[in-house]
Parts: sequence; structure tokens; C-alpha cells
Amino acid sequence: MSNQSEGPSVRLLRVGEQVRHILSEILTRGDVHDDVLAKHVVSVTEVRMSPDLRHATIFIKPLLGKDEEAVLKALRTNTAYLQREVAHRMALKYAAKLKFLSDESFDEGSHIDKLLRDPKVARDLSQDDGEA
Repeated sequence: MSNQSEGPSVRLLRVGEQVRHILSEILTRGDVHDDVLAKHVVSVTEVRMSPDLRHATIFIKPLLGKDEEAVLKALRTNTAYLQREVAHRMALKYAAKLKFLSDESFDEGSHIDKLLRDPKVARDLSQDDGEA
């Protein structure tokens, strides 16, 4: 009988969180010498590790969502440096390949919140509450 759950293992979550902290520190301290990154505060919102720990998908969001494409391009341009720094600070057998993506969860959450506040939806929801 397998003891595996549906989600990622504790080790994957722990390593992903460690990578997130390292990248956040590097970006906060301004260790990457890039004009675009120097002008933006970038949040590393989540890191998802592959099961073999060789690939890391990093979700980022610039403060206020400004210049998101330019920030992503700057991060992708500096990926080799960031990979070296993460590998240097972590005690893993392999250096993970980093892939940067925009974190769309905030936009999706705002969209759902806006839909729920729509008067038609609010009316339907209050009717459902009355029937229960």
C-alpha cells in the first residue's frame, strides 16, 4: 500500500520554499546587476520543484504588477547567474534549472471576487441562502 498523497511531498515543498527564500534574498539585496530588476520590487510568490529536484518553476509578481513582461525578461536573461547562486547556497546533488513565470493567481482571485460582488450573483446567492 502506498503512503503517497496526491500533492507534492514534504521534501519537494521544503526544497521549493528554500529556493524561494534564496531567490527573494538575492532580489531584495540587489545582487543581480540588472537595471530593470534594480528598479522593481519583485515578489517570489511560489516555487514548484519537479519530483527529481532538477527543475524549479518560479512564480513572480512585481510590486503593483508594473512592467511584468520586462521583469520576466530580465529574470530570464539572468537565469544562469541565479541558478549558480541557488546551487551555491543549497546542498543538493544537482543544480535545479530555473524557469520564471508570472503569478496569475492574484489576477484570478480579483476576477472571482469581482464576479461574486456582481449584483446578479449576489441576488442569486442570497436566494440560495433563503431556500436552505
